[in-house]
Amino acid sequence: MTARAQPRRAGGDTGAPWEFFLLTLALSLPVYGLSRWVHIAGTPKNMPVLDAALAFVPLTAALILAARHEGAPGAARLLRRAVDLGRIRAKRWYAPVLLLAPFTLLVTYAGMHLLGVDLPDQPRLPIAAMAVLPFAFLVAAVGEELGWTGYATDPLQHRWGPLAAGLVVGTVWWAWHIPSILASGQTPLLIALGALGAIGGRVLWVWIYNGSGGSVGAIILTHAVSNVCGSYVPSVPTPALGPVTAALAAAVAGVWWARSSRGGGLRGRTRGAGSTGSPSDADRPPGKL
Repeated sequence: MTARAQPRRAGGDTGAPWEFFLLTLALSLPVYGLSRWVHIAGTPKNMPVLDAALAFVPLTAALILAARHEGAPGAARLLRRAVDLGRIRAKRWYAPVLLLAPFTLLVTYAGMHLLGVDLPDQPRLPIAAMAVLPFAFLVAAVGEELGWTGYATDPLQHRWGPLAAGLVVGTVWWAWHIPSILASGQTPLLIALGALGAIGGRVLWVWIYNGSGGSVGAIILTHAVSNVCGSYVPSVPTPALGPVTAALAAAVAGVWWARSSRGGGLRGRTRGAGSTGSPSDADRPPGKL
């Protein structure tokens, strides 16, 4: 009797991440086009107002691919990962989840003050907007991270290790934001600093993701806190955080390299926390410190 073929896991060791990147780009093109005609002044970080819709494109692409490869159960499992904080067995990982962005902001602010660096201010937000934005950023982070982290990260790090996964996802993530970056009027210096922050930040988020037991919910919180910190201090535009973020990412990469040189390796197992199924001790993600 012939064994029944098993459906391919969304986020498995296949070419699915590259399908995801291409589909995310294709679905984003209409939003990019419409953003040229829709403008509202004073938005957080000068972002185009339609970025609120763009945030849900990665989720849409991931759900399409998960349903295509695994059917409705696969899409449902992916959605459940938005609230998978139960994967965080070592509660100390809540510290970087909640404090990485404030720490980076504080160090950047101090460095700018000491060095006399003056960059273009971001819009000052009204109190009412500041009260609502944390929730809005949390919802938007769900739309992004179920795609970038929940769908794309694990198959890349299983194949190439956590550092390469962070660099690849971070580069694509930053490139995906380029139309919004240009529309926000950033200078070439801020664009370059923002690239450092996006790519380095994604390496740090892969580190947090692995340390938290493969919790997408942890990265959703990390992303939301990062956006809050990047919006509430007008004198420190978000791209200014790039150098400090890149330095922290380099430190994490150094630890990963040291572990690899001792034989720990940077490559993951064939099955890890990135599957849409339930975690287990055997599913420990690679690159955990």
